[in-house]
Amino acid sequence: MRGLLTFGLSCLLAAPAAALEAPHYADDTAGSGIHHVYDGGWEYFVGGGLATLDCDSDGRPDLYMAGGTNPATLYRNTSTVGGPLTFQALADPVTDLTDVIGAYPLDVDNDGHQDLMVLRVGENHLLRGRGGCTFEKANDAWAFDGGTAWSTAFTARWGDGDAWPTIAVGNYVDRNAPGAPFGTCHDNRLWHPAPAGGGFAQPQVLAPGYCSLSALFSDWNRDGVPDLRLTNDRQYYRGGQEQLWRVPANGPATAFTRRDGWRKLTIWGMGIASHDVNDDGYPDYFLTSMGDNKLRVLTKGAARPSYGDEAGQRGMTAHRPYTGGSVQPSTAWHSEFVDVNNDGFMDLFIAKGNVEAMPDFAADDPNNLLLGHPDGRFTEVAPQAGIVTFAKARGASLADFNLDGLPDLVVVNRKVPAEVWRNVGRGTAQAPIPMGNWLHLKLRQDGANRDAVGAWVEVRIGTRTLRHEVTVGGGHASGRSGWLHFGTGVAERARVRVQWPGGEWGPWIRLYTNQFALITRGQEHARVWLPPED
Repeated sequence: MRGLLTFGLSCLLAAPAAALEAPHYADDTAGSGIHHVYDGGWEYFVGGGLATLDCDSDGRPDLYMAGGTNPATLYRNTSTVGGPLTFQALADPVTDLTDVIGAYPLDVDNDGHQDLMVLRVGENHLLRGRGGCTFEKANDAWAFDGGTAWSTAFTARWGDGDAWPTIAVGNYVDRNAPGAPFGTCHDNRLWHPAPAGGGFAQPQVLAPGYCSLSALFSDWNRDGVPDLRLTNDRQYYRGGQEQLWRVPANGPATAFTRRDGWRKLTIWGMGIASHDVNDDGYPDYFLTSMGDNKLRVLTKGAARPSYGDEAGQRGMTAHRPYTGGSVQPSTAWHSEFVDVNNDGFMDLFIAKGNVEAMPDFAADDPNNLLLGHPDGRFTEVAPQAGIVTFAKARGASLADFNLDGLPDLVVVNRKVPAEVWRNVGRGTAQAPIPMGNWLHLKLRQDGANRDAVGAWVEVRIGTRTLRHEVTVGGGHASGRSGWLHFGTGVAERARVRVQWPGGEWGPWIRLYTNQFALITRGQEHARVWLPPED
């Protein structure tokens, strides 16, 4: 692992002119130590997520998996660098909760330990990380009322000057309402930090709620104030639509309307993944649904939240199974943008699976791996990657679990065991071969919001700029914190800069690729981090 050096702009190498081929994945499930099933009745048809976080501060991503009526499980990552993916289950009544739908990591109290928002059918738990992969319930200490709703979505942001985050919880069907489930969507909840600090104020109600399945605070127009996007399941609402909310620091949140430029859209909204797909400097949003996945892009610039759809022209609809013989529509859940082959072009994973036994939708519905190309199109490569199965997938995580620079894949399935896939590049399970170059970055700032949620990271490789917005939320019941992964193709050097929360731009930092780097606000150079040698 090479140390951090400085060098002139003339040393930068050009980005590749074409995308690389699909990477190969080895099935490490049997030897991974993960034996986990998400199960339960109709209240658990949705959910099945997982949180990816470093709970013991060793640099490796650990996992917390929802189990539905089975206990949720915390898994410590014991993988060696470049080796097979292995995990150790950690038993603890604080984390071994039943009725868990999904979970999201974030450092709520700015103590350097990742905390967990655990979404449940019933009381939600905010778990304070204590280090060493130990947690304690913090609902009372932080004045967070976990409620009794069926909670299915979560997101968070830090307001300018706020010591604690603003958090939003999206709820699904009101199980106790007369006539449930149809037309009985629960209202959602929004918590601002308490004025005195150290916890949360009384929650605001976001009404009407339209059975939200994913939520994301994102700065759609780059004005420095992330707004709240909700994707909603039209299976249960009446007269509803997708939603975007203004969330001021003081005063009630208000929904964007047609007068503001917001166009009505009704889908079976299940998950949100964000990335600047069209390279216009603003985030685009991939919304999963049932046979009707969308890529929402701005059509009138940053002045108005007017969105059109580009999924079809980019080959991203993924609306029917590509194998298995079914011609019925697909059902999509978690999605995630990650450069799986390190060529500098973003790829897209989509978890698929029938809700239960819906006859109008595909029963055999394999997950998608869509490879991005220089012209902005995406093509299906799951068969070439070797990840085709017909389990009913729900949540997922693409992260570099063995710290070799290649994003691996873990998928939570309904009623059958979770799957663990190791990215072996151009090689095999026995002989992995790297592909492309890469950077893993982590942001730090003093005081509140240590992980710089709301920042934008730019990575220059040759004449191209790769962008990433640091967010908490999205996905389908699945969230991730930790290393930010950038594939850099043939470029062995890159320049990196950060627009920190509040709008301040940091300096350009020159880095060699194929390394881990920590970028701290106010410092002109990054610090190289070396993986553990064990």
